[in-house]
Amino acid sequence: MHRPVKNIIFDLGGVLMDWNPRYLYRKIFEDTEEMEWFLANVCTSEWNEQQDAGRPFKEATSLLIEQFPKYKSEITAFDERWEETIKGSFEETVSVLETLDEEKKYKIFALTNWSGEKFPLVKNKYTFYDRFLDILVSGDEKLIKPNLEIFYLAIERFDINPASTLFIDDNLANIEAAKKVGFQVVHFKQASDITDFFNKLKD
Repeated sequence: MHRPVKNIIFDLGGVLMDWNPRYLYRKIFEDTEEMEWFLANVCTSEWNEQQDAGRPFKEATSLLIEQFPKYKSEITAFDERWEETIKGSFEETVSVLETLDEEKKYKIFALTNWSGEKFPLVKNKYTFYDRFLDILVSGDEKLIKPNLEIFYLAIERFDINPASTLFIDDNLANIEAAKKVGFQVVHFKQASDITDFFNKLKD
């Protein structure tokens, strides 16, 4: 039995935004195998998460260049050409967001793991960001999902009750963390997962 929902929190990357460093590095590397090695061993997900947690890109790229001087230009590109890692938005999910907002039944927020330096480059390009009452960005807070503290911060900042809040994320670790603090959840794989959740509420 689902509980009533008054608030909705969207993750951004993987849910509303199509981000993948391969969109950039396919333009840089002619050899796909070398590109994959580079992303697995140099500009890794774990390295990038430190920027999502607040580390400045200048510091992050300098550290990597010291370790991998051969790839100086490729490492620098992650910072200087970062916008090319964004393909665009997932229009089906954007449509669901807009529909939910226009129903005027819910307070809608976003909670994202994103560099505080890079997020404004995206936010100002897409009008759907105006739908959110507030957006909590990990890089600005120096906290990152699935750390429970960022969920508690969201509860306080958004002034919400987790029991009446739906949290939507494509990352299972983040979903499990959200459950621990009392949120209702949708483990996102496609836009219909959200509409299915709300259809069940009507049953």
